[in-house]
Amino acid sequence: MFLSDIEIAHSNPMTHIKNIAHKLYLDDKDLEMYGNYKAKLPLELIDEDKIENSNLILVTAITPTPAGEGKTTVSIGLSEGMNFIGKQSTVVLREPSLGPVFGIKGGAAGGGCSQVVPMEDINLHFTGDFNAIEKANNLLSALIDNNLQSKTKNLNIDPRTIVWKRVIDMNDRALRNIIIGLGGTANGIPREEGFNITPASEVMAILCMAKDFDDLKERLGNIFIGYTYDKKPIFARDLKAQDAMAILLKDAIKPNLVQTLEKNPAIIHGGPFANIAQGTNSIIATKMAMSLSDYVITEAGFGADLGAEKFLNIKAAYAELNPKAVVLVATIRALKHHGGVAKEDYNTPNLEAVKKGFCNLEKHIENIKKFNLTPVVAINSFVSDTMEEQEFIIQKCKSLQIEAIVSKSWQMGGEGNIELAKTVADIVDENQEEYTPLYQWSDPIENKVSTIAREIYGAIGVDYSPQAKQKLKKIKELGFENFAVCMAKTQTSFSDNPKLIGRPEGFNITVRDIEIAAGAQFIIPILGSMMRMPGLPETPASEGMHIDEYGTIGGLS
Repeated sequence: MFLSDIEIAHSNPMTHIKNIAHKLYLDDKDLEMYGNYKAKLPLELIDEDKIENSNLILVTAITPTPAGEGKTTVSIGLSEGMNFIGKQSTVVLREPSLGPVFGIKGGAAGGGCSQVVPMEDINLHFTGDFNAIEKANNLLSALIDNNLQSKTKNLNIDPRTIVWKRVIDMNDRALRNIIIGLGGTANGIPREEGFNITPASEVMAILCMAKDFDDLKERLGNIFIGYTYDKKPIFARDLKAQDAMAILLKDAIKPNLVQTLEKNPAIIHGGPFANIAQGTNSIIATKMAMSLSDYVITEAGFGADLGAEKFLNIKAAYAELNPKAVVLVATIRALKHHGGVAKEDYNTPNLEAVKKGFCNLEKHIENIKKFNLTPVVAINSFVSDTMEEQEFIIQKCKSLQIEAIVSKSWQMGGEGNIELAKTVADIVDENQEEYTPLYQWSDPIENKVSTIAREIYGAIGVDYSPQAKQKLKKIKELGFENFAVCMAKTQTSFSDNPKLIGRPEGFNITVRDIEIAAGAQFIIPILGSMMRMPGLPETPASEGMHIDEYGTIGGLS
């Protein structure tokens, strides 16, 4: 009988967060305590000299099944494994969103013997960062609507051009498109509006791209809102919003220190989605971990065509980080999926489907190599896997001169990742080269989009809708050509068609629209039908949750 994630977490009593800080050579006075098991880390602890000598390791994955392939679990397990073999390591992760927690995917604190704790707190309100991001976002919305009806400070904003939306950290499809300002003149100017989910907010992207507090304020001021009636662009700074928004984020900008089940350090901060934002934790959190640890394990959301591409072309390029190794997580069930197997048959042995679906993993391996990095494949082990299926992947990767190692993160934690940890450590020690982004931010926008589409997705061309072409023209007029490209694309396929599994070839992608995130310094091409506000499934995860009179939570995983 297997224990649930929450039972495993509760069977490993936590140590006081001060003891975790001591492993990072921090004094108690360096912590801003949130109870006994959580703490904020002040930004003064970031040390650029120490960052130079730290080793950054990225964990990514193949194109996932709807349930995900266990990047977070493997990331935590690998960090435990590194510490197990005597390599001082910290894992750095994103904060979970309440939308997926109560929806279909569940929590994002790892699983089994590879978890970060306290997992209930991390998966729920944690230290209030998401709440602060939501409030800062919605403060700007309130200031915009207040200005629309102002008689003395009206900026002449054309409501039809406003692109800024409110946010809430919940899957609520009814809020995607709404009308506000009804009920008379005292209640504002009626106009179309909508809600995004908090991880899709530009404020979230800004928090995760900011290098320090001054950079955060400047980026908040650079948020593009819309146009005046005489076609002049309006930014948050025109509403004098940046300082008030930054005040709400004064604590949220500080990374959060927690612990793993094996009582090793974990830093969790920020949580942008990878299919519509950059999909990685904050630059500040990564640099904090690199200032305090010899080895830093971090993850990037969804498949490597999304999270890793954005990590390497956007985050690492802007922050001047140099990842030394990449771990590419694969599962037997995902390879079966890409081999054409239906969900209900994932757990049935099927070597032929694994062979057929290997093309997806092979494309991700090729893509990582394009950044001048050689990946290690971590086969995230499930009880339904057969030795024959695992051995096929190991030998097939060997033929590509790639190491593939079985990771038993869920079952064994650090002990289940000794071989993986030793292999990664060896790669890090031997790597004397710099990774290479696929494009320069100064390249023309069309070139950046084409590079990602052709090199990463395998597309043969890029089509632009009339609306996207018009947006490109406006972007150039605004002087935003030097921004990074943050593609918004389905996570279930290399293409923009979620039904094209495996390794599709001979396809074009279509840029339907382009959004501007001037504060984050992103141009966001929208491929296909992408939503910034998910909906709940027919049977949401919330229905299986319960809490007793003592506050003990069950059903949260």
